[in-house]
Amino acid sequence: MAGAALLVPLALPAVAVSQPRAGSSQPRTAPVARYTTPVSAAELLARVDDCVPVSQGLYRKDHGSRATVPVCGTRDAVFWKADMDIDCDGRPGHRCNATTDPYFSAATAFVQSDGRPLSSEELPFVVVPAPSAVWDYRAHGVRGGSVVAVVYGDQVRYGVVGDTGPANVIGEASYAMAEELGIDPDPRTGGTSSGVTYVVFRNSRATPVEDRQAAVTAGERLARRFVDGG
Repeated sequence: MAGAALLVPLALPAVAVSQPRAGSSQPRTAPVARYTTPVSAAELLARVDDCVPVSQGLYRKDHGSRATVPVCGTRDAVFWKADMDIDCDGRPGHRCNATTDPYFSAATAFVQSDGRPLSSEELPFVVVPAPSAVWDYRAHGVRGGSVVAVVYGDQVRYGVVGDTGPANVIGEASYAMAEELGIDPDPRTGGTSSGVTYVVFRNSRATPVEDRQAAVTAGERLARRFVDGG
């Protein structure tokens, strides 16, 4: 998937046909097709080029590094530009478990509709910092299941907010999200040191949270509205 733009099949055109009145000889109006164009990485990056900080300070990309990353905001989204560390927590699987990840936790801050933890190896999701004096995601229309667009290179992938991390570090996503972006998802050695943009759409939610397609469908709609300024 690395180096390739997000390819999403175009939605089938919506066709509107006006019916003639009874007894009228008027011909029917020709069908009108409306297409939805997938949002490109360039469009999203242009929309988040300017930062109006909503955080009260800066975050570190990693423990021990300098704090350099603000959380920025618009009316419709919050966003940040950082690295990507790999979250392999949640329900154990073949790729994410106590053997593959020395810091593995079988829990996630947010859970599936059936009450079980999310699966980081199956579900593309993003990690937000735990609430603190720097920034409290809950006060900005963000919650578990909020819809997220992640940009890396010329790729856009959609997911949800699925877990919380350290209160002073930002820039983390699930094994599945990294894999979709062509980033090494290994929890020990993977991730990338820069070049990732995270956009969380305020007051949004994919339902159920574990449904990957629900996040993609909602993400495409919200991203189009966001870049068009709607």
